[in-house]
Amino acid sequence: MTHTARDSAQPPRIALTTYLQDAKWGVWDAKAAILPATYLEAVVAAGGTPLLLPPLGTDTSVLDLVDGLIVVGGTDVDPGNYDAEPHPSTRSQPARDDHDIALTLAALEKGVPLFAICRGAQILNVALGGNLIQHVPDVLPDSNYQPAPGVYGEVEFRSVPGSISAELLGEEASAPVYHHQVLDQVVEGLCVTARAADGTIEAVESTRGGWALGVQYHPEQNPSDLRLFEGFIEAARRYRDGEPHLPSTPSASTERSWA
Repeated sequence: MTHTARDSAQPPRIALTTYLQDAKWGVWDAKAAILPATYLEAVVAAGGTPLLLPPLGTDTSVLDLVDGLIVVGGTDVDPGNYDAEPHPSTRSQPARDDHDIALTLAALEKGVPLFAICRGAQILNVALGGNLIQHVPDVLPDSNYQPAPGVYGEVEFRSVPGSISAELLGEEASAPVYHHQVLDQVVEGLCVTARAADGTIEAVESTRGGWALGVQYHPEQNPSDLRLFEGFIEAARRYRDGEPHLPSTPSASTERSWA
């Protein structure tokens, strides 16, 4: 099945992955497919129509019906996906990993614009054969990427000239951040395009031709700055209309954090 052509006047349809876990609403306390509203609000504000993909009944052919995919943040990626033993602090949901990895690989194969956020960027790297540092304080004791439970920090980073990140944000930017794991070895097919001053990888992009951006931070938590979402929605609009993506990503490089 190929991508379904649609009216160019319609907003791009954007699929988003979701969590499947215990939740409360009204008098109910049960397992539910959920997603923080900040992701949905950012997609709508940037001009897209959000569609939710729960991590059940995974069917990658659904990507033929949409114009872009966002793999959202959340719990840790299971280290079994990159042949590592779990750190004492690691909390994972393997079924969700399977869902997100399958959709990520399908999006890359089909050329569907892909925006991978925090855990999503980690999924992107792991799906292609890369690995993660499971607990940043083990290697950067003074790091402040997860200041307190439920409290976002702020990261400043520099983007590589010619990258999607630099095109949309400029060569210097900052963003909300909340994570304790980061990309380590970045594999062929991805290029590191932004780093924090301490060496932490903050953005990676595809070198394979399609629009694909993974960021370690949380742009959805800054509604006053929708530049990344607007750039992604524009890429989805071009994809829907059959316009080829013209890669601006710098030459591929295999890098790791704090190399």
